[in-house]
Amino acid sequence: MRALQALLLIVLLAAPTVVQAQLTQSPGPNSPTTKEQVPLYVPQTDKLVGRVSIPDEKLGVLVQPQGREWREFRTRTLQLTIGGFAIGMTAILAAFFLYRGTIRIHGGKAGRLVLRFNGLDRFAHWTTAVSFLAMALTGAILTFGRPLLIPLIGHPAFTALAETSKSIHNYVSVPFIVGLAMIMALWLRDNLPEKSDWLWIKSAGGLFTKAGGKHPEAGRFNAGQKGVFWGIVLGGLGMTATGWLMMVPFAVTGIGGMQILHVIHGLLAAVLIAVVIGHIYIGTIGMEGAFDAMGRGEVDEAWAIEHHRRWYEEQLRKGYVEGRPGGHAGDRQPAE
Repeated sequence: MRALQALLLIVLLAAPTVVQAQLTQSPGPNSPTTKEQVPLYVPQTDKLVGRVSIPDEKLGVLVQPQGREWREFRTRTLQLTIGGFAIGMTAILAAFFLYRGTIRIHGGKAGRLVLRFNGLDRFAHWTTAVSFLAMALTGAILTFGRPLLIPLIGHPAFTALAETSKSIHNYVSVPFIVGLAMIMALWLRDNLPEKSDWLWIKSAGGLFTKAGGKHPEAGRFNAGQKGVFWGIVLGGLGMTATGWLMMVPFAVTGIGGMQILHVIHGLLAAVLIAVVIGHIYIGTIGMEGAFDAMGRGEVDEAWAIEHHRRWYEEQLRKGYVEGRPGGHAGDRQPAE
């Protein structure tokens, strides 16, 4: 009897060990005992996806080859593109300035003023301009900050600066969109292509004529200004769309789509920054009297005749020329 009890005890003690050995040697199809049976990731053709227990499956992406391409664009290609466009445009304008200098009003100022832009026009322009410059500056900090600013101010200071720049960049986009909508509503009709634009293009607007005074007849905006307008409008709409989609990540696209949006946004920024640099040059040191149009809303009569004769004649008929018959009450008389 004691022998039988001892035998049963031995069998009971040995059974778990035998079962465990069998499971280890011959695991079932759903056995969780080995790494091979429960892989940590699932290799696919273009990415490695981990196992997640939450509904958001995109968070399980561990490695995405396109992500490395995007990082290369973000940390190198975009910097070279924006820097190249900005420096290239600046170099071209510097060379042009050395060749042509400031484009002066041929024969000097007339001393009479013509209403060029009213208060609403100027508000729309400066709202768009200031907000774009703010976004360009903050975008440059985010793009060039790591290689340029961290060595100068350190990681903690750059972190705070980058976070502030991101917030400013996002919030300032709202007045930019408002300004963009306003300039479209106010100036779209005057920026439609017309036959006289081709004459302006063929002569390059007389910009390369050192003698001065030879500018093709133009309406309110010449072909060059129309090019800037459409560049700002179309580029601004593209940046608005891509920027909004990046502010609501994964709302309409996945990881790959977000990377493409960032690439488009960055390239549009590079082009618009170059266009705006050229616009600022012409509106300041590039052309005498040009800044007055957006500065105080009025330009000298000689400037208006020289650069926008057809538009000047329309303003003359409407009585918007200071000191001319039909001019507004209280206009100053021509300077002696």
